[in-house]
Amino acid sequence: MKIEELDDAECSIDEQEKYEKQMVSVEVKRALVGAGARILFYPTLLYNVLRNKIEAEFRWWDQIDEFLLLGAVPFPKDVPLLKSLGVGGVITLNEPYETLVPSSLYRAHGIDHLVIPTRDYLFAPSIVDINQAVQFIHQNATCGKTTYVHCKAGRGRSTTIVLCYLVEYKHMTPAAALEYVRSRRPRVLLAPSQWKAVQNYNNRRPCPLPYSPSGDAVLITKADLEGYHSTCDADMELAIVPKLPRTMPMIARLSCLFASLKVSGSSVPMIRRLPVSESRAC
Repeated sequence: MKIEELDDAECSIDEQEKYEKQMVSVEVKRALVGAGARILFYPTLLYNVLRNKIEAEFRWWDQIDEFLLLGAVPFPKDVPLLKSLGVGGVITLNEPYETLVPSSLYRAHGIDHLVIPTRDYLFAPSIVDINQAVQFIHQNATCGKTTYVHCKAGRGRSTTIVLCYLVEYKHMTPAAALEYVRSRRPRVLLAPSQWKAVQNYNNRRPCPLPYSPSGDAVLITKADLEGYHSTCDADMELAIVPKLPRTMPMIARLSCLFASLKVSGSSVPMIRRLPVSESRAC
């Protein structure tokens, strides 16, 4: 027993050390990428501005859906233009050093501002942040307001949010959503972690509801009847009632009639049948 306990303790220590090493590696990676992103921010921003001036197809933002715009980091002078386009909400995925428009300026123009700071290049928003952003877009759309989703260049971080919105509310697969967005904004490009975040978002599944193994009966357990007090006779029994299709009301009536005759003419204890929602013809 003592040897087993020591082995378990050693395994636990090894796993803890492995986990700590992985965390250190991730933090080092984040620090290096963050330093590189800071150095490259203004040169790459200038490059994008020049291409936008020279190339007509290199647009600063593109319309993805009736109430959804995807694009690059806006400048303060762009806020009145966005407002004129019907934008009522902006989602910023930039870190503070790469954010050019303060929330106060958006609010001054009646625009809601959701800030989700996400490191550039190799990182993606968390599932919690994605959920918040997707609901933000949906709420604006239901009110007839457009949402502008942006990062620095409108290629990776912001595209991750847009794809998840299309998966959730336009019922697209991740691949179909990506193909569609590329048809609207050809230069989108996702890092592996960002594409994985979209797939993970798509793979979410609700908890399965209890079901009948046979598929044609409603199962009643003692737990279901706990606290249930009936005014009927104590010798009544419970039965499993087969589900009857709604398309056969006459058969359902005959079945109910036959059951009542059988009970009344028999000496066995009366069976109390529990109706199900499908057999409303009775």
